[in-house]
Amino acid sequence: MTEALEPVLVVIPTYNERENLEPIVKRLHDALPKAHVLVVDDGSPDGTGELADTLAAAEARVQVLHRSEKAGLGAAYVAGFRWGIEHDYRVLVEMDADGSHAPEDLPHMLDALSDADLVIGSRYVPGGRVVNWPMSRQLISRGGNLYSRLALGAKVKDITAGYRAYRREVLEKLKLGTVASQGYCFQIDLAWRTIEAGFTVVEVPITFTERAVGQSKMSKDIVREALLRVTKWGLGRRAAQLRALLRRR
Repeated sequence: MTEALEPVLVVIPTYNERENLEPIVKRLHDALPKAHVLVVDDGSPDGTGELADTLAAAEARVQVLHRSEKAGLGAAYVAGFRWGIEHDYRVLVEMDADGSHAPEDLPHMLDALSDADLVIGSRYVPGGRVVNWPMSRQLISRGGNLYSRLALGAKVKDITAGYRAYRREVLEKLKLGTVASQGYCFQIDLAWRTIEAGFTVVEVPITFTERAVGQSKMSKDIVREALLRVTKWGLGRRAAQLRALLRRR
């Protein structure tokens, strides 16, 4: 990665991730010593926010953004991205707190950013893999990705992936204030906006490992939201294509 793509801010949203937070931050700094971390905590009742403050007091590379309530993954990332842009970071990274995104993969992702605007850590390109996921989760994930590609015409293999590195210019252009999506849908939404804006998207393989501690935030509501929103976007895309075809006749 070139100096023009520094400094790097890794945004880590948390809700009840006390047992996972300190180990993931340590692994991140072992893998990428120059990276800064912004923990965005949604008022975790298990004390994650207080632990984040302790880490930040001991380490200048760690900052904390406290939010008063659990408002969803998408809103947490948007708040973190805005904070990073305001503080002049050149690259903003999405990373889960639960250890499913290996910090050791991040240097490779940042190297790929030299020739891209958004790099997605992908489970579904050659070399990517998933560890310890039940078949039901794999079917939901692969099905969601396939449906999104068909509905939106996107060529991204893992458009629902949540391990990403953005150049700041992408996020500045995407009108983050209009993003209301959450969960899977937030990832699809931002990737689709990035593609539609003409930016270059590259996927690099990662190993995704199911969390060992704590509970997954996945729910039926998250899956339902993604299905409804992607269907709406896909229908809008088809309608726009039809209008363009009719105008040419």
